[in-house]
Amino acid sequence: MTAKPARHTVLRGEYHVVADEGVVLTTILGSCVAACIRDPLVRAGGMNHFLLPGDAGRPRHDAERYGVHLMELLINALLARGAQRHRLEAKLFGGARTVEGLSDIGALNAQFAQDFLRTEGIAVVGGDLGGDRGRRIEYWPASGRGRQALLAGADAGATPPPARLPPQADTGAVEFF
Repeated sequence: MTAKPARHTVLRGEYHVVADEGVVLTTILGSCVAACIRDPLVRAGGMNHFLLPGDAGRPRHDAERYGVHLMELLINALLARGAQRHRLEAKLFGGARTVEGLSDIGALNAQFAQDFLRTEGIAVVGGDLGGDRGRRIEYWPASGRGRQALLAGADAGATPPPARLPPQADTGAVEFF
């Protein structure tokens, strides 16, 4: 009987790196993006979860929300565990357009992550970006296995309101409230 893997949830503004076969990293994403990066030779990997693409000019106290900051932290933590930059491979998830009619921050996050990894010479080997639904992500850093489950839309299963109220019988009564 195999042991159930230990789960570690990566919240917005966080990253986590591990080199343990028995750990699965998890997160839930909407317009945010998670980069899952690993070195297959040293079997170490990690995940980050960022809210906005990034702006190097932002004050330090805001940095943890930004992709540029979290991508650097994740890569540096992998290198500290013996990973080599030329062997790194990534999977990207998230970047959904979760609110129609507003700016598409999900698309900006997804584009940032792709551009960042291309600039750093890190191969993107999988993942799923875009769409209009959130995702639950599971990532096994040692093997590089990733799994996602799409979440139901915000109005999934809801009954739409009637177009107009049904006619009421005129009883002649007055109701005070």
